[in-house]
Amino acid sequence: MNELWLSTLEFLGLAWWIEITTESPNCTYYFGPYVSASEAESDQSGFVEDLEQEGAKAIQVTIKRCKPSQLTIFDETLDAQAARGISPAFSGQM
Repeated sequence: MNELWLSTLEFLGLAWWIEITTESPNCTYYFGPYVSASEAESDQSGFVEDLEQEGAKAIQVTIKRCKPSQLTIFDETLDAQAARGISPAFSGQM
């Protein structure tokens, strides 16, 4: 019964997900779905530990209701710029 409820929540975009962003590499990861925020919170430390062991830097965690279309989003542009020491320029700043 719990799987049916979870599938319903996921379909409606009401399931809870762990969103983890890192700056090096510049990625967003989604782990889930979960029935409750507390269930997601209890699992988050394991995912953070795995990313730390893989060398990820500036890790930020958010627990939220969403319906991710991709589980891993990698921004190659920002990662390539960081590797070359290029920082983004914003118009109007000189």
